[in-house]
Amino acid sequence: MKLTLRYFASIREALGPFETIEVSAGSTAGTVRDALIARGGGHAEVLARGRALRCALNQVLCAEETVIEADAELAFFPPVTGG
Repeated sequence: MKLTLRYFASIREALGPFETIEVSAGSTAGTVRDALIARGGGHAEVLARGRALRCALNQVLCAEETVIEADAELAFFPPVTGG
């Protein structure tokens, strides 16, 4: 399945605004994150498991257990902090 990834804030600075990848049916937001981390380099650094990140599927906040739909958009971004 085709999946569009969008990155925001510091993640966007490291990886660019977006990319398109292929994922298998039944993939979750978490398994996509793990696959990106496995690439190494910048992906491993900014998406590392020790870093707090939020994700959204088709512009709706989601948990990492959320199953990805065909032709979806998955976004990763740091948690928002206020002041």
